[in-house]
Amino acid sequence: MLNPITPLLIEIQDDVRNDFNWSLSADEESAHNLVNAASKMMSVKGAVERLTESLKAAPLIAILGASVEPEEILMLPENCLLVAADGSVGVLNELPPKQSESAWQRLVLIVSDGDGGDAMLEASRKGIPFALHAHGDNQKEWRELLPILAKYCPTLIMTHQCPETIESMYNPGGFTDGDRAACIVAAFGISIESIKLIGFCSNKIGRWTGITDPIRKLRKLKWMDRVLEILKGAS
Repeated sequence: MLNPITPLLIEIQDDVRNDFNWSLSADEESAHNLVNAASKMMSVKGAVERLTESLKAAPLIAILGASVEPEEILMLPENCLLVAADGSVGVLNELPPKQSESAWQRLVLIVSDGDGGDAMLEASRKGIPFALHAHGDNQKEWRELLPILAKYCPTLIMTHQCPETIESMYNPGGFTDGDRAACIVAAFGISIESIKLIGFCSNKIGRWTGITDPIRKLRKLKWMDRVLEILKGAS
């Protein structure tokens, strides 16, 4: 089970909803619709177990945020596994061919709410494990992505942001794709010391961010910082 490492990671989701005036019922509707749709297309059993062994065996796991640049990837040790937040996976194609191939092989998970653009779609066709998230206003995105994942992705984890327990789904905490990725890796039992965040920036919008309202996105990034502070404090 991908349980949050502290209840504070769940409690802050209510604060986010209140700040943006989002309804819990919309989050719940999207989550239940996602799990129902996915159950008709593919098996989601065993996804967490398939990832646990590889993650726990890694000396370092780098989580790629929306501001990540190729130079940061090249500075990582060769035995470092990669987790990409949504469209940030596109940075792997900007590496020199040999390093790009190696990076794709070390990419163990993509954490996405479905708006990561072409790079995310390319990755979904490569069979990379996905953690697909449901929130109140992304049903169109996950409905378009789910058939692709059903065809190519053997390992799908579904996440939500509701306080209730939803069968076959997980709420490890988090809000944006980036901080949710960190929450997911921590929920696998990985120590904070073994997690490296690269390309995380809260005072500007990263170039791998999907189409967004700039002012609203910067507000979201401030919440990302607060989630990451909770995560660090819980270690």
